[in-house]
Amino acid sequence: MQPLVIDAKPQPVSIDPAKTAVLVVDMQNDFGSKGGMFDRAGIDISGIQRAVGPTASVIAAARKLRLPVVYLKMGYHSDLSDLGTSDAPNRLRHLQIFGVGESMTAPDGNESRILIRDTWGTDIVDDLKPEAGDVVLYKTRFSGFYETELDAVLKAAGIKQLIVTGCTTSVCVESTIRDAFFRDYHCILLSDCTSEPIALDASRSNHDASITLVQILFGWTSTSDHFLRAIEEQFQERLEPAG
Repeated sequence: MQPLVIDAKPQPVSIDPAKTAVLVVDMQNDFGSKGGMFDRAGIDISGIQRAVGPTASVIAAARKLRLPVVYLKMGYHSDLSDLGTSDAPNRLRHLQIFGVGESMTAPDGNESRILIRDTWGTDIVDDLKPEAGDVVLYKTRFSGFYETELDAVLKAAGIKQLIVTGCTTSVCVESTIRDAFFRDYHCILLSDCTSEPIALDASRSNHDASITLVQILFGWTSTSDHFLRAIEEQFQERLEPAG
């Protein structure tokens, strides 16, 4: 395929489909579903839920183009051995604020535990389920690159450019984009495929701040519509007769 030109900020960006992957950050039940960790903590998940539809469209288009789809999931071992040392801020924050590891009953009636690997809470939300051939990686910190196989997986596939989706914008998404930038990946964050509950009601939310930061320093921002339109325009050009 020829390069795709996506309308973006600060300027249109060209991507090579052979070197591009879609990254789906933490779109799991504990963050985006009723009865999950965020919802149980009283955090507004409506924005994350609104991001599901556009993200599903992007993933479907990526699969048709045979772009790799890489899922990241935040989840810990059942003994919490990878949560950090006893005084690690990551351990303290997750235990104190969210009760990571606590037992709970999932909406389907099964017993589960908050943010523990291979439970309902760390499953990807229903409308974005991985398919055979997709890559699914667990992470234990906000960045998808911290002590994970993500960099090795991307390099092995020859990936240089990332279409980034997921939640939350100013935490795991931005952290992952920053680390990708440090490793010389080109990131295009799709603003309608991400959401941020922090400062949601403020005059300028954390989501807005992260979008501005990415488009000024760490990459480009666009939307699912612009991404899909770039694909449609190229296929239309290929179908039109020459001359």
